[in-house]
Amino acid sequence: MGEKVTIYDIAKKLNITAATVSRALNNNPKIKASTRELVIETAAKMNYKPNKLALALKSGKSNNVGVIVPRIDSNFFGSTIRGIEEVLYPHGYHVIICQTHEEEKLEIENINTLLNAQVDGILMSISNAEIDKDHIINRVLKKNVPLIFFDRKKNIDGVSTVTINDFEAGYKVTKHLIDQGCKRIAHLSGDKSMEIYKDRCLGYKQALLDNGFEFDKNYIIQTKSKVEEGRKAVKKLLKMKNPPDAIFSASDFVALGAIQELKSKGIKIPEEFCVAGFSNEPFTRFMELSITSVDQFPLEMGKMAAKVFLEQVKDSGKVKIEKKVVLTPKLHIRKSTLRKNNA
Repeated sequence: MGEKVTIYDIAKKLNITAATVSRALNNNPKIKASTRELVIETAAKMNYKPNKLALALKSGKSNNVGVIVPRIDSNFFGSTIRGIEEVLYPHGYHVIICQTHEEEKLEIENINTLLNAQVDGILMSISNAEIDKDHIINRVLKKNVPLIFFDRKKNIDGVSTVTINDFEAGYKVTKHLIDQGCKRIAHLSGDKSMEIYKDRCLGYKQALLDNGFEFDKNYIIQTKSKVEEGRKAVKKLLKMKNPPDAIFSASDFVALGAIQELKSKGIKIPEEFCVAGFSNEPFTRFMELSITSVDQFPLEMGKMAAKVFLEQVKDSGKVKIEKKVVLTPKLHIRKSTLRKNNA
């Protein structure tokens, strides 16, 4: 493969200065129309491709937006990215997708790489890596790069966020389980150092208290969002002196593992034990025993995060905008919790 053609090669070919070539390619009015046409024609013949990074450095705009997610192999984050792309592509933006895999080093590397690539903005769902993110996030803000958190967020002045009402979601699921006649409801939580899991747990707790149930912290088990974690949690819960008769899981994958373990023990779902999940992953509705789950509206969340970014870019010369968008969750009631037909 030959070397990349530069403006200096075009200048040499036409016996003019590189500055003249540059001005011609950028439609500078000081360059004669005949010279501009000749330069453009020669550049095309020589297969000249402009250096996008150099143009970004010069103009301060790359038309690239970075999106950082924990992983893309979940329907939630895949759909969120799709929503972002659907809004940004018609505005001439390209999306660069990065994954953290919940790792501190990767999260920092992703942010640095995107900043070095001169992205026009970063849309981010933070990892649950136990690090102080303020240092790296401040680097983004100091460069005046718009930063929008979606789903998983940190509360930082000047940073917009797009989330769902996780407290309301946790409350809705727990209230539904109570209405189905469940008496002892366990909660399989995510990492409660993260706001979304903390809020889901608080919603669960409040629903219990509001309906005259005792809150027992022994019924809360922290898990990672993996199927095997659900199986392990059920084994632990069934060994309790007074085991639960229902589970509200903060993850559909954990809920699936819980159902697998309960079935292996011969426990009937939902007659003897109800299980509800979170995220409305596609498998929850297509299984023979469909799983009750909370819809986070990821497509809409992605679209909204992209719209907030566009507003921020549009108003960049004015007062700095900060938006806190909170979407309303929806509970999809399915076979795994449906004891009563009038639910």
